Amino acid sequence: MPIMAAALVNSPEREKYDLSSLQWIGIGGAASSPTLMREVKEKLGCDCFSGYGLTETSPVLATSRQRPGVKWEEEERYARQAMTGYAIPSAEIRFVDPDEVDVPPDGVTIGEIIARSDGVMEGYWNQPETTAEVLRGEWFHTGDMATIDEEGYVLIVDRKNDIIISGGENISSLDVEKTLLAHPSVYDVAVIPVPDEKWGEVPTALVVLKPAAEATEPELLEFCRSRLAHYKCPRSVEFIAGLPKNATGKTLKRELRKGYWRHHEHVAP
Repeated sequence: MPIMAAALVNSPEREKYDLSSLQWIGIGGAASSPTLMREVKEKLGCDCFSGYGLTETSPVLATSRQRPGVKWEEEERYARQAMTGYAIPSAEIRFVDPDEVDVPPDGVTIGEIIARSDGVMEGYWNQPETTAEVLRGEWFHTGDMATIDEEGYVLIVDRKNDIIISGGENISSLDVEKTLLAHPSVYDVAVIPVPDEKWGEVPTALVVLKPAAEATEPELLEFCRSRLAHYKCPRSVEFIAGLPKNATGKTLKRELRKGYWRHHEHVAP
């Protein structure tokens, strides 16, 4: 998990160990960032690659390892290695709009990832209705929203339920999180929607700082504004001791959202 790699990179015990035999690290289960890929290379001395899949796909669908014939500059390398990657042999993935029409491979247009392979499940045990919702026409609908570029590299922008819709604009929480993770004081972060009378909902960043590091809310807001379109930037930053995680290390955003939507007429996303 990205949080495990971040813990190794920031561990005060790291210098005591000989890591020369470490050849590469694979990351999955949650979105990563180019910053983490660079830190792994610089501090652990090995390359780091993302992978993508779900329990329902047994579990891998894609890898971000460098494709033969593809050339990367150094900074582009870290950005690519943090991407979802491209389909592994035996797996097929497509990116479709709400009408299940394939979106163009322009690296911009967002579609839902759907997949099929010998590893995709036959269905959920004793849940025919839930199975029918996700398995349609031989394709498993992942609920992950992503773009694909002309070289076939995939970038997940968010889960369907985690995209923030503020004043009619779609905001990727992962996009904002990756930006904040580039700040040298930020250890972990979750960006969630909070209710707003004017815009319906706006992004708020819940930030965990690195040990002994310091940062202020205005500093982090300005950091985002210098790197993101203004409408994507968090309206506020809160500093917390840690983020709730499930057994596989994924941040439980639904739990975080509950505290902000509990007394609001709108049902928590």
